[in-house]
Amino acid sequence: MQSRLQTPQGTWLRVFAGAVALLLTAPASRAQQPARDDAAQQAFNNSCRTCHSVKEGDNRLGPNLNKIVGRKAGSLPNYNYSSSMKEAGFVWDQDKLTRFMVKPDEVVSGNKMQPYGGVSAEEAGRIVAYLEAAGSQ
Repeated sequence: MQSRLQTPQGTWLRVFAGAVALLLTAPASRAQQPARDDAAQQAFNNSCRTCHSVKEGDNRLGPNLNKIVGRKAGSLPNYNYSSSMKEAGFVWDQDKLTRFMVKPDEVVSGNKMQPYGGVSAEEAGRIVAYLEAAGSQ
């Protein structure tokens, strides 16, 4: 006589039990994710939100940063960029954005951005992570 675990129904039970185990452990691993997201959003709020938004079309003193990673510098319609930003000739990536937030004039000399208080490279990295997450939603 075969045991129940060797039958097709037994196989189904093992797959079901594995799926239940994954579902029960997933919330614990996902519970850590919001803390990182919260820290990244807080970094954006502290350093950027006064002048920038992540909402498409919501230009403020600075352009909206929705989907900034992968966008050509100075190319957002309906925003009055400096001529140096319009002529920058590159696409924003993680590295460029991070370096720009830390020392804007070293990336695009003559730009209009005036970060108050300065942004550390670590903080800029958090902000870029937030911008990427916000842009993918």
